Amino acid sequence: MTEIERQQRMNTGELIEETAGAAAATSALPPDDPQIAGGETRSQWRDVWRQFRSHRGAMVALVLFVGVLLFVSVGPWIWTLDPTYVDIRARNTGFTAAHPLGTDQLGRDMLARLMAGGRVSIAVGLTAMLIAIFLGSTIGVLSGYFRRLDAPLMRVTELFLALPLLPLLLLMVTLFREPLSQSFGPAMGIFILIVSAIGATSWMQSARIVRGDVLGLKEREFILAARSIGTPPRRMILRHILPNVLSPIMVAATLGIATAIITESALSFLGLGFPPDFPTWGRLLYDAVDQMVLYPSRVILPGIFISLTVLCVNYIGDGLRDAMDPRIRGR
Repeated sequence: MTEIERQQRMNTGELIEETAGAAAATSALPPDDPQIAGGETRSQWRDVWRQFRSHRGAMVALVLFVGVLLFVSVGPWIWTLDPTYVDIRARNTGFTAAHPLGTDQLGRDMLARLMAGGRVSIAVGLTAMLIAIFLGSTIGVLSGYFRRLDAPLMRVTELFLALPLLPLLLLMVTLFREPLSQSFGPAMGIFILIVSAIGATSWMQSARIVRGDVLGLKEREFILAARSIGTPPRRMILRHILPNVLSPIMVAATLGIATAIITESALSFLGLGFPPDFPTWGRLLYDAVDQMVLYPSRVILPGIFISLTVLCVNYIGDGLRDAMDPRIRGR
């Protein structure tokens, strides 16, 4: 074997070794489509759910809250007694088979009234929360992104924060109760009034939170890059700003439900909520105050449902805050 042939074989062996090493390194790189163990495609919402499940308090609260929702939504299909039916002969009865939670001073079934009242209270909470979150998110994004709108919008927000909310709510209910009741009926008119009043006076905190996040986001590199290529403000807000402030918005939404339920209960407890024949949890408390000493269960039961619902919603919001924070989710 000549010296030239020996040198060619040595070069060929080195080339094979380099090719094999490059192939091994390529196989060690992560795939283009990241997958988690078990072959499932990884996504942001899957990571959020995995982190949320690790929060034991939030999971227990979610189960209890779903149970309350099933109680007020599916329960009336099972327990079919009319919550407004008056049976004077059965008034002030205790826990019996015919009335598992007893009856009130007019003989109306307390179990049916708790179900109907919960459906109204939770509907008020959800609707008022949607109004408050829409107003707060819109004002927060506009104030944080457009510098010329920041000062006037924040002055309006501070003005609403300085107003005494409960007297303002009482004034709104007193002024608009009769016109709306005549236009939409007693029940629907009061519902529109209460959710509008609560939503219009509960958006300020979410607006300030969203504004702070937008002020930090619009100086980030990807926002500056999108702005440098001429992305219009509407597309910038919808595609880049809003998805990145979704976490505080969802947390504020969960807390807004609890605030709206408590506010509606307070208005009903003061006698300025729904009419007497339209039960809510707050109205049940108001009706039971006069006989609280003789029949404490009439106060305890709606109070437990209000407290349990608000506590569950707060724990769910706490779990969402931890799950949607990338710094915590990455641990």
